[in-house]
Amino acid sequence: MAIPWKKALLILLTSQALSLVNSIEEEEVPEEWILLHVVQGQIGAGNYSYLRLNHEGEIVLQMKSLKGDADLYVSDTTLHPSFDEYELQSVTCGQDVVFVPGHFQRPVGIGIYGHPSHLESEFEMKVYYDRTVVEYPFGEATYATDGKATSQKQPYTPEDTSQDEESIVWTIIIGILKLILEILF
Repeated sequence: MAIPWKKALLILLTSQALSLVNSIEEEEVPEEWILLHVVQGQIGAGNYSYLRLNHEGEIVLQMKSLKGDADLYVSDTTLHPSFDEYELQSVTCGQDVVFVPGHFQRPVGIGIYGHPSHLESEFEMKVYYDRTVVEYPFGEATYATDGKATSQKQPYTPEDTSQDEESIVWTIIIGILKLILEILF
């Protein structure tokens, strides 16, 4: 009688462990990220593979080494970034993530480097558009190399549209009511 219960408990624990492993393997990304591309490839030890990013806005590059160890280098000054010349990098043995700011000059160069510790590396890179709106309490200003402040436009969200339309509607209604009151009195 106790043996069937032990088997059932063992099966339940095994299924829970498998579901936990599967949930850890699946990347959870924020709802604000929109998947644009999935790029898969192979790279030999000590070699580079280059990609070009043309999408505007905040971009997230999320690369996973399926085999071996691929590293990620990003630049807005060269289309062939390397471990000697780059602006952003991620060189972990696992998942590599780079957040490309919206102010980077397009096209952005992406270099994928096959680490020499493995003869060949396989990778999968997902490219996301991050539509998260960052609001700054005192406005946003960046400083150019000459030291002068240059303001950047705030991203325009659909919520702003509905508030503007609502404001216009109320202004028209109040104007009509004032006109009617002036005619009547």
